[in-house]
Amino acid sequence: MVGTAVAAAGGQVIWWRAAAALVVSVALQVAANYANDYSDGVRGTDDARVGPLRLVASGAASATAVRWAAIAAFAVAGACGLALAAVAGWWLLLVGGACMAAGWLYTGGPRPYGYAGLGEAFVFVFFGLVATAGTAYVQLGRVTGLAVAASIPVGLLAVALLVINNLRDIPSDAASGKRTLAVRLGPPATRVLYAAVILAAFAVAAAMGASRIGSLATLAALPVAAGPLRRVAAGEDGPGLIPVLGATGRLQLAFGALLALGIAL
Repeated sequence: MVGTAVAAAGGQVIWWRAAAALVVSVALQVAANYANDYSDGVRGTDDARVGPLRLVASGAASATAVRWAAIAAFAVAGACGLALAAVAGWWLLLVGGACMAAGWLYTGGPRPYGYAGLGEAFVFVFFGLVATAGTAYVQLGRVTGLAVAASIPVGLLAVALLVINNLRDIPSDAASGKRTLAVRLGPPATRVLYAAVILAAFAVAAAMGASRIGSLATLAALPVAAGPLRRVAAGEDGPGLIPVLGATGRLQLAFGALLALGIAL
């Protein structure tokens, strides 16, 4: 969405490419969710989970079925990515391969990076920089400063989602040996991190207003941020953080829509 708006600001939107980039991003997100469900389920790290239901851990679906669902979603992303690479540059296949590897290896493989406290860094890179600048690139054929700048708040809010998810799961992750960044930092510092990445997203968008005044439209999303920030600062934990996760997702959606609209106009 934001990447397409950057392309519109550059005077060039090819709508089938925008649609294909959207399918790639959504399919990769779905694939990563299934892959994480599968890997955590077979490892047993979801057995004491307090968050939303997981398919493998709850027995709602077999591990084999969830693994194939992940593969199917990766295949959809790959097919659309192949079409984009054919017109925008075959080197994009390397980027797509890296995205798929990141989605699978977050909790999969012999040394999952999500268990080593690196999840937030990868989320920022792939859900922020790669997703936003990559979408603009397949339209414009180049990476612009505006695309990179816009990708930063997008990535930060994606990180906020992971931070709140991992804050909720600190007790179960610590017990299962999953050393996420939240486990390593502890609850107080993780709460500070959550607030910091959200406020930094607004700060970057505000700074972008110096050259792209439309980005100031994101400030209208501040009331959406107030609720989850208050609850986290007040010490909400465990199942009480599930609504905060949903509120953070709504913040990400509102912020992204306002940023895209502001950039495009």
